[in-house]
Amino acid sequence: MKKILLLLPLLLLMSCYDAERNCKDFKTGKFKFEYEVDGVKKTTLFERNDTIEIETFEGKTDTAAIRWVNDCEYVLQKIHPKNMAEKKAIGMKILTTSKNSYTFEFGMVGSDAKQKGTVTKIAD
Repeated sequence: MKKILLLLPLLLLMSCYDAERNCKDFKTGKFKFEYEVDGVKKTTLFERNDTIEIETFEGKTDTAAIRWVNDCEYVLQKIHPKNMAEKKAIGMKILTTSKNSYTFEFGMVGSDAKQKGTVTKIAD
């Protein structure tokens, strides 16, 4: 019983912890997103300003318009979609930030399916 009483204040302190979110630091700049597909490491490089994101993946460059919902959420819409899937907007939400990276959640607007990833800022 004493152990439970000692753990209670600790649990209360931990529940007050709020993840760091300095989203404004990541609104503009050059970024790198690395992920793995079937055991193969893939890298996407992108540059973002307040209204446009230019992405390069496997030698192909694409541009998307950005609409910021708030400091930590934005919607990407491809400017020149090549098919119906690319016409769908993607909702992005920054969950946590650190000095030079952020963890985010993304998915098609209107869909409950979400994925997570981590982006590293490589230049201002």
